[in-house]
Amino acid sequence: MIKHIVCFKLKDKTDELVAETKKILLSMRENVPTVKDIEVGIDFLDSPRSYDVFLAVTLDSREALDIYQNDTYHVDVVKKHMHAHTESSVAIDFDI
Repeated sequence: MIKHIVCFKLKDKTDELVAETKKILLSMRENVPTVKDIEVGIDFLDSPRSYDVFLAVTLDSREALDIYQNDTYHVDVVKKHMHAHTESSVAIDFDI
């Protein structure tokens, strides 16, 4: 199993954008077949070192991660939204 984690700092952290972002990220549960589990968290501390949105995706294997990264829904909907609204991000992928 693989855990894919990404933290996003949004360009503009409005309540509407945060809600839309969370909805779009969670929509991968129904639209990206390789996703086995997904969590999305929203930061409440809002410190200078905080990131705004947390994404954790569980996948079966490294091959499934490659498929996930190139999945049409992930690329055309999720990445498109995130790239348009993200100032910066950090990621880690590891075996669980």
